[in-house]
Amino acid sequence: MDLYSERVLDYFKNPRNKEKMDSPTKMGNECNPLCGDKLTIFLRLNDDNIIEKATFDGTGCAISQAGASMLTEKITGMSLKEAQSLTDEDMLELLGIEVSAGRLKCALISIRTLKNIN
Repeated sequence: MDLYSERVLDYFKNPRNKEKMDSPTKMGNECNPLCGDKLTIFLRLNDDNIIEKATFDGTGCAISQAGASMLTEKITGMSLKEAQSLTDEDMLELLGIEVSAGRLKCALISIRTLKNIN
């Protein structure tokens, strides 16, 4: 399987939910100092802790940016607890590509950012 599948490239070139959110209920930041990927995830939660809107902003490689875009789509409508219970394996499955050990941090930066939101 190609490192950059057509789907990953589409999400990278045409990101979904890539915008800074005004007055988010919660937000989190992560940085991968090895490659320079930077990511912020913004969440708007309703009174029942359901994610009504999820957006992201940041810079990085196609894998990190596409992954953030895919993840914001997936978690919209979930409870925060449910979203934060997603695993690294869930994130890799969402990306749908084989990820080498050297690119694993890029692939997982969005799930790590989500899990670190308090």
